[in-house]
This record gives sequence, C-alpha cells and structure tokens, in this order.
Amino acid sequence: MSHHQHQPPTTAVQLNHTAVYATDRQLSAEFIAEILGLEVSAPLGPFLPVDLGNGVTLDYYEKRDEPIQSQHYAFLVPDDQFDAMIARLKAIAVTYYANPDHTDPGQINRLFGGRGAYFADPAGHNMEIMTRPYAGR
Repeated sequence: MSHHQHQPPTTAVQLNHTAVYATDRQLSAEFIAEILGLEVSAPLGPFLPVDLGNGVTLDYYEKRDEPIQSQHYAFLVPDDQFDAMIARLKAIAVTYYANPDHTDPGQINRLFGGRGAYFADPAGHNMEIMTRPYAGR
C-alpha cells in the first residue's frame, strides 16, 4: 500500500467567491464591510465585491424584482476583533443574537470555547460571526 493514499491533494479546493443577492448591493456590501472592518472593492460588472482577505470574495448582486431567499453566511473572526464588531452592530442599532433563530436579543454564545453572534443583513441574510470554528472542523 502506498504511503501517498491518505495525503491531501497538493492542490486543495478552495471557495474563491460567492454571489450574495441583495435588494441594494451598495447598502448590503457596505453593511458587512463596516461590521467586519473590511472595505468594499470596485464594482466588477454587476457585482460589488467585498474581499474577506483569505482568498474568498463576497460578490454582492442586486435582485430587485423578486424576493431574496435568506442564506446563512458564517465568518470566522479574530478574537481580538469580536468586541469591536459587536460595538459596531450596537452603534448602528442592529440587534444581534446568540442563536440562529434570533430568539435571544443582545446575547452572544460561547460555543467551542469561543464567542459568536448572529444578525440579519439589510437583505435578510442570516450572518454569523464566531471566534472558533465548530468542533471537528
């Protein structure tokens, strides 16, 4: 049996970008960039990108004529930036929650030894910030 069978492939697959639907791409892109401490990039055709800095870009795409299906986006954030993100949510009066069902306003969770919170973006997507990945990942 070869020793190379259980090695990960040399070219690992990575998520590069994903389209995020918004009723107002500028509003949604600026919202998440503000909360996460990032910047909105120059438009790329119909897309308004927010570069997360780890090789993944959120490409905000405007859909005005149909309802937007709420999606879930979870961001692994540095522990030392978590409090600032919560403060920015408070500053613009966006309620955050400890759970994805949004039943416990103003609370954070302490899953897997870290801290986390959920909040809605302007298009109704369920955003999550967390300082530790889920156990086993």
